[in-house]
Amino acid sequence: MARLVKRTAHDPAAVMIDGKEQWLCRCGLSQNQPFCDGSHKLTLDEEPGRLYWYDEDGERHEASSGFADIRTY
Repeated sequence: MARLVKRTAHDPAAVMIDGKEQWLCRCGLSQNQPFCDGSHKLTLDEEPGRLYWYDEDGERHEASSGFADIRTY
């Protein structure tokens, strides 16, 4: 099932796991979930208030404005 998720975080979250610093993905694009692989760099020039989606090749597309009920977290 496809889903469209609006994310506002563009950078990973640092956490300590077994005494080692790890970076958790918050953009949703990492191919190494839940860990960051640097894919968030694709999102850095997104415009606020716009909704984008990324295909499996990492190419960004702007979604239509027909998603008024989408939630941000």
